[in-house]
Amino acid sequence: MRLLRSSFLLLLVALASACSRNVPSLVPKSGAPPSPRLEFRPPDDAVLTESLKSSVGRSSVPGTQDAELTTVTRFTPEQGGWLLTQRVTQARYTRDGAPVETLVDDVLTRFVLRVRLASDGTYLGMVEPEAALAALAAVAPAGQDVSPLEGFFAPDALEARTRSEWDLKYGGLYGRSWEPGARSYVVGTVPLGGREVTYLLERTFSGTVTTEHGEAMLFSLRCLEAPGADASPQVLEALSQAGNPELTPGVQCEGEQLLGRGRFIPVRRGLTLRATLDGETWTWAARSQLESLRASEEER
Repeated sequence: MRLLRSSFLLLLVALASACSRNVPSLVPKSGAPPSPRLEFRPPDDAVLTESLKSSVGRSSVPGTQDAELTTVTRFTPEQGGWLLTQRVTQARYTRDGAPVETLVDDVLTRFVLRVRLASDGTYLGMVEPEAALAALAAVAPAGQDVSPLEGFFAPDALEARTRSEWDLKYGGLYGRSWEPGARSYVVGTVPLGGREVTYLLERTFSGTVTTEHGEAMLFSLRCLEAPGADASPQVLEALSQAGNPELTPGVQCEGEQLLGRGRFIPVRRGLTLRATLDGETWTWAARSQLESLRASEEER
């Protein structure tokens, strides 16, 4: 109350002075609205259902390899931060449109992903990452060699991929205000042509748009070439945080991302990447779409 009273006194003094003398008023003038700010506020009273699609193609071979997933995600307050719980309800793989039988979808639909996040959305770590190997052991036929999948679902490998994916999509975007044209940078990787393609992704804030899930902030996405001596501090920091990896030459990508402004709502994200490896052009496209945001009681 004392602070409020002091503020009123200052305002009265300013008005009285302005009436008696030609001095600048201390009353704030209305100006441009504040820049929109992204805060990490997950919907702890609802579950998010998303569809995810990815495809890989190469210039020398017709057709593509495609994967489609449906995920259901919940956020629970825990220890001053958040516990993300995600399960895959549907998984489908095709090659040139024909279904492909694989153990991966069986593992994904059996394994529940759990990740701890800080209050600001910073990735902290997985909970029981070894559960993926347990799911693989439960579905693998007796006598079948599943060593490649064991490496893929190994706790360290799974932890690294999960952290990288979270940081690529959301790292550096929350807890700050955004003006149109403001940029953020992050390093990403994708396996193509038997190797790991490493790229530098630039995320540029374009403005706010209205969606069926409310107001959302729109970011345009593109890949940058390896930076030169005049690189910005933000670019150098992003590379340093990733361990200063060597970027794959000639990678091009474009896309966009829509994030809910009031709450953490991943409305939509799409990215198409092209890389020339040994004279052959590979194309990788990934799309995610929020299908529904429902109250927790509706999902039970």
